[in-house]
Amino acid sequence: MNKLSGKHVLLGVTGGIAAYKSAELVRQLRRQGAEVRVVMTAAATEFVTPLTFQALSGHPVHTQLLDTGAEAAMGHIELARWADVLLIAPATADFMARLVAGRANDLLTAVSLACDATLAIAPAMNRVMWDKQATRENMMALKQRGVQVLGPAEGLQACGDSGPGRMLEPVELLAALSALLDTGTLAGRRVLVTAGPTREAIDPVRYISNRSSGRMGYAVAAAAVEAGADVLLISGPVSLETPPRARRIDVESAAEMHAAVMSEIALTDIFISVAAVADYRPASVASQKLKKTAATLSLELKRNPDILAEVAALTDAPFTVGFAAETQAMESNARDKLRAKNIDMIAANVVGQQLGFDCEDNALRVIWGQGEQQLPLAGKGKLARQLVAIIAERFALTIRGETQNPQGKVFNIHAKDSA
Repeated sequence: MNKLSGKHVLLGVTGGIAAYKSAELVRQLRRQGAEVRVVMTAAATEFVTPLTFQALSGHPVHTQLLDTGAEAAMGHIELARWADVLLIAPATADFMARLVAGRANDLLTAVSLACDATLAIAPAMNRVMWDKQATRENMMALKQRGVQVLGPAEGLQACGDSGPGRMLEPVELLAALSALLDTGTLAGRRVLVTAGPTREAIDPVRYISNRSSGRMGYAVAAAAVEAGADVLLISGPVSLETPPRARRIDVESAAEMHAAVMSEIALTDIFISVAAVADYRPASVASQKLKKTAATLSLELKRNPDILAEVAALTDAPFTVGFAAETQAMESNARDKLRAKNIDMIAANVVGQQLGFDCEDNALRVIWGQGEQQLPLAGKGKLARQLVAIIAERFALTIRGETQNPQGKVFNIHAKDSA
């Protein structure tokens, strides 16, 4: 599987002759396993019909900002939240100027302003337009704001001129998008992620478990891979595919997860405990299926090992990140957990009422000793990349000694590039 598999690519198409290349780009993105949605400006529809992009993407094309049906659900906001990356290809000189000015007078500019995913543009215009000072200044302004400028290429143009201004070819844009999603911020680091629920046996056919789907943990593992880490995923029972380039160990019970983690933790730089590990297990497990004989059944439960706290207490503990799924008093409970378990960082979220479990979206409050950051509602893949970016930043600062480590830990780093 490649780096674009499963990614949400929002493609913006503006009114330039190079729009015909964008149709092939959609086809290639789909072949790479990406999910693609298309937003077109009014001018773009004069070059290629929305029906073409609908057929290639498999989804309706979005063209109108004031669409009564879409805007009832804040359509431009939903599109912005959905995207892992927003690519404008082609990006005309006019669109670049409107982006610099912060305009939101059509759907594509409104989505661009509302989107906090990676924003990239593939300029396409006549060579003279590209060389104009106004265009160059707009390009520099966009770069300074973090917009990724892909191209343009040089060559023969539709107008008959030859020079810079051609939009990059679809294969080149695919490579550029893959590179954008691979950040390298954790290159050479070993990251251990736990994910999913555990099952605590009552008898051979029954167990105690929880509603965790494992999606958030798998998204975190995938994001850590994109950041360049060597990732080991220790997973409870879920129905999810292993993220590309991650290693996976399957376990069932909390005891099995504890054993797997402790056997691997010595070579771990960062431990991210996303799994919903059962706090308790039955004190005894029946060897045969329990029969329904009485009106009530009592189970004696005993505590499971606290994997996160045990890892954090190690003399050479890795950088430890926990999760707190709460139904009430989320922030105070998360801070209590941060202190009690003596961990470096915690990501808290509310569960229940169609939040957290069994959902494609999530929101997190990330808390550490000297600060916090709110990550608003977004798809779990996008949210995981934002979380991993924070973890990478805090980890790097701690290793360099630029931030006080509230736990006073001495990290035992096993980076590949230090061998």
